[in-house]
Amino acid sequence: MTDIDQLVLIGAALLLVAILASALSYRIGMPLLLVFLAVGMLAGEDGPGGIVFNDLDIAYAVGSVTLAVILLNGGLNTRSETFRTSLRPAFVLATLGVLITCVVLGLFAAWLLDLSLLEGLLVGAVVGSTDAAAVFALLRARGLQLKERVAATLEMESGSNDPMAIFLTIAVIELLVAEHRVPNLDILPLFVQQMGIGLVAGIGGGYALAWLTNRLSLERGMYPLLVLAGGLAIYGLTTVLGGSGFLAIYLIGVVLRHRSPRESHNILQVHNGFAWLAQIGMFLMLGLLATPTGLIADAPAAFAIALILMFVARPIAVAVCLIPFRFPWREQLFIAWVGLRGAVPIILALFPLLAGIAQAELILDLAFFVVLISLTVQGWTIPRLARRLRLEVPAKPGPDERLELTPAPADGHAILGYHLGTSTRALGRRASDLRNSGDAWAVAVLRDGRTLMPEVAGPLAPGDWLYLVAKDADTATLGDLLASREAPEFLDERVFFGDFILNGSAPLGAVAAQYGQPVQDGMEGMTLEQFMCARLDELPVVGDRVRLGKLELVIRDIRGNKITQVGLRIPTHL
Repeated sequence: MTDIDQLVLIGAALLLVAILASALSYRIGMPLLLVFLAVGMLAGEDGPGGIVFNDLDIAYAVGSVTLAVILLNGGLNTRSETFRTSLRPAFVLATLGVLITCVVLGLFAAWLLDLSLLEGLLVGAVVGSTDAAAVFALLRARGLQLKERVAATLEMESGSNDPMAIFLTIAVIELLVAEHRVPNLDILPLFVQQMGIGLVAGIGGGYALAWLTNRLSLERGMYPLLVLAGGLAIYGLTTVLGGSGFLAIYLIGVVLRHRSPRESHNILQVHNGFAWLAQIGMFLMLGLLATPTGLIADAPAAFAIALILMFVARPIAVAVCLIPFRFPWREQLFIAWVGLRGAVPIILALFPLLAGIAQAELILDLAFFVVLISLTVQGWTIPRLARRLRLEVPAKPGPDERLELTPAPADGHAILGYHLGTSTRALGRRASDLRNSGDAWAVAVLRDGRTLMPEVAGPLAPGDWLYLVAKDADTATLGDLLASREAPEFLDERVFFGDFILNGSAPLGAVAAQYGQPVQDGMEGMTLEQFMCARLDELPVVGDRVRLGKLELVIRDIRGNKITQVGLRIPTHL
């Protein structure tokens, strides 16, 4: 009992330190995953903590389960709108991109370390997948929101490229165990089996779990647990059948998000907590597993491999994979740089050790160093690079509080709460007048500890809490009116979109004539939406810009596939 109590104390203390350290990371811009890994290393045998942990079987088991939980949450956070702009490029990056990275890096590692071709490819396969979870946490903490095309592509790629990296790692290990010297076509049946079973199990299991969630009447807190248990059960079954359990559990999350099951908002909130707990636990464990003093001998080679990965292999993979999709060069450069490495390479580096591969310890050391360098160099520079490349868009304001009123939020209502600040646009208006904003109805105003009905509350004032019943479709309009924009890190809408907001259906000829700008022959009868779609090679997203003479048109809002609002930026000298 004493030993168990000590383990609980040590585990809770490490978790508490990691959470407290994450608050500091937000202030200095340090990637969260690097914080968790550093806490684990400081607690390990080479750090002040002196904890000795070297059980590879436990590390592999814990790492696999926590990775499955993280992938399930990644699927749950993959919005349906994401598929509109990023499904095809993300799929190519998650498959062909990982393969290209593996080959380029593998050839370099084989030459640098005098390894066989397969051993070099194993190094490339282990570090082939990206982990953008820390990137988005860092961007949100710094008040940054990326253009949808870039953010959605990175989001889907990072959630779906792990199965490909795992497959390549397992395939190369099997070839090495069978004493092959070069890759051959024997891995193709394994690829079809892994991806095929994972695809069927993930989609089928997702629909089954959504159906079950909507049919069962449970206590509210049970629904997130039902999704977690069902997802892990399908993950385990898929793996036992020889498929990719990681692909399956990611697709389960995607299907569930698309089907909007009962208590979906509650499920998403709880699973965000599960995912953070899994990430913290995984990186603490991997930090304990590392022995920094034993890694020093391999540091120069690992540093060279990390540089080739960041500046050669990843950029080549991104450039090749995005050729058909006509991404602007700024977006390609950013996607190439955000090839952040996280927990997966270290977990995959345990596979060769468990299989008894000759160079397994070297590969584990290399994976640790690559992850450390990637988190440090890339993770710290991402926010600045996003702003430098003009890939930031103003963050969409949302409610401060939200309570679902119906089991299916996609077609139901919610109570939205807004804390009004000094910059809120609705100040001075009466709460009862907001009934004209779509289907939203104001129900209460909290002011100075009193609850007031909208009809008697009078003009809205800073510090008020306003509660409304509204549909999801109304949140954008309400956010413009009620959300506070006082945080200095948020990009100002007027600076980004311009001082004038026009409808996408406005006639191009009239706008050009108003400001004395020329229009090409045949375009006078176009609307602003038609003109911008014709000028943009890629699928339009919020933040895309098109020149109209000396004017600049900026897409401000898209509903479905239609550009509904366009910002107009006018030069001061015009």
